[in-house]
Amino acid sequence: MAEIHPRIAVVVFPGSNDDRDAAWALKALGADPVLVWHAEEDFDRIDAVVLPGGFSYGDYLRCGAIARFAPVMEAVERFAGEGGPVLGVCNGFQVLCEAGLLPGVLRPNASLAFVCRDVDVVVERADTPFTSRCSLGQTLTIPVKHGEGCYHPPPDLPDVQVVLRYAAGQSPNGSVADIAGVVNGEWNVMGLMPHPEHAVDPLLGSGDGALVLASLVDAARAHHFALT
Repeated sequence: MAEIHPRIAVVVFPGSNDDRDAAWALKALGADPVLVWHAEEDFDRIDAVVLPGGFSYGDYLRCGAIARFAPVMEAVERFAGEGGPVLGVCNGFQVLCEAGLLPGVLRPNASLAFVCRDVDVVVERADTPFTSRCSLGQTLTIPVKHGEGCYHPPPDLPDVQVVLRYAAGQSPNGSVADIAGVVNGEWNVMGLMPHPEHAVDPLLGSGDGALVLASLVDAARAHHFALT
C-alpha cells in the first residue's frame, strides 16, 4: 500500500514569515503541505492545520489580535471542533490564544527585548498528538525568536495541558512556571513558542523539532484514515 501523505494546511496571514519554512519542514517529513491564504473561508480535504510564526497583520493592537478575526479562523475553529489536529507556532500560538482555542495569554517578554536563540525545552507529556515521537522528560533543543512570548495561563490550568517547559534557567521570556507549550482540553490543539520548523536538520544546529512536526504528521495521517 502506498504511503499516505496527509494534507496539512499552513495558514498564511499578511505578515507571516515562517509559512514557507513550515511547509518545507512538513514536506520533508512526509506531509503534503498546502498554503492557505487568510481570506479563505474553508479548507479542501485537510488532515491538519498549522498556524506559523511571523507578525500577522503587523502585530498591531496585540500579537494575534487582528488575525483572530480573519475569515480563515472560522474554518480553523470548525476543524478543531471536529477533532482535527491544529498546531500554532509562536505567532500561531498567540493567534490561538486570542481566538480562545487555547487557554491563557502571551505578553511581552520579561526583558522587554526581542529574543532569538536556541533553548532547551523539556517534554512534560509524550502522549499528545504533537509529542508522540518524544519521550517523557526528553530535552529538545529548538530555537525561539519572539518579543511577546511570556505565557500567562489561567489560574486553573490543569498540569496535564502543559506539554513543554523551558529547561531550568533557560526561559527566554519569563513565562509562568516556565511553560513553553500547551494543549487544549481535548488535546487536539497545541501552541508553542519555540520554532520546530527551524530545527529539522542537524546541519542547522538541531533536528529535535522534527520530533514535534513528525508527531503532527502522524496525527494528520491518523485523522485522514479516521475520515475514510
